[in-house]
Amino acid sequence: MMAQRVLLGLCLKRNCSAKFGAWQMVSSNMASNRRLASQKAKSVGSQGILMLLVGLGLILVAFAGFLAIPKAAADVRASDGLVVPVPVNYPAPEVALNDLDGNPVALSDYDGQVILYNAWATWCPPCKAEMPTLQAYYEKHKDQGFVIVAIEDGLQGNVDVASFVAEYGLTFPVWPDPAYVASKAFGVTGLPTSFVIDREGMVRLTWSGEISIAALEKYVTPLLTE
Repeated sequence: MMAQRVLLGLCLKRNCSAKFGAWQMVSSNMASNRRLASQKAKSVGSQGILMLLVGLGLILVAFAGFLAIPKAAADVRASDGLVVPVPVNYPAPEVALNDLDGNPVALSDYDGQVILYNAWATWCPPCKAEMPTLQAYYEKHKDQGFVIVAIEDGLQGNVDVASFVAEYGLTFPVWPDPAYVASKAFGVTGLPTSFVIDREGMVRLTWSGEISIAALEKYVTPLLTE
């Protein structure tokens, strides 16, 4: 204000009121621009804070989901550390392959029976550990309209698979699957993985990992009486 009065006095002496008016206009515009800049800065700051809060919220949600994963995995294991079947309900895909003798076979050959499809491989330690359990369960329930179809996943060859079958004394059907046809159809991502198909062709149970005879009796046997 003091500067304006001094300039006004100088302008009055020099007859430059027009110039002073122009200076006032420039000064007013500068003040207005400063206010606009301040408002924009506040607006940008608010938007930045909002985006930051949204980002933090997404991170917290993702972290919570990550923490839930170990708990979900623990929920499908029994006290002995072996897996427990998970209930599902969807139509079983058809799978057609050749058996160890080269004869055409398909899951539909066992329509009307309860089928336990086991995806495994000769090189897989938990698959080997599980085989005696599957064989014992099959021997006990094979006369109840129940069959195990063990489909060997990979390129081991019929000779290796046949040797494995003989070594473990397997009496249920074992099919080689060098092209991963069954695994792709059922969405297998790890070995061993098993699926139980009921008499109506619906997948009712699934699990990944080695299972106990007690779990088979508890979860699979009730399907045999349906």
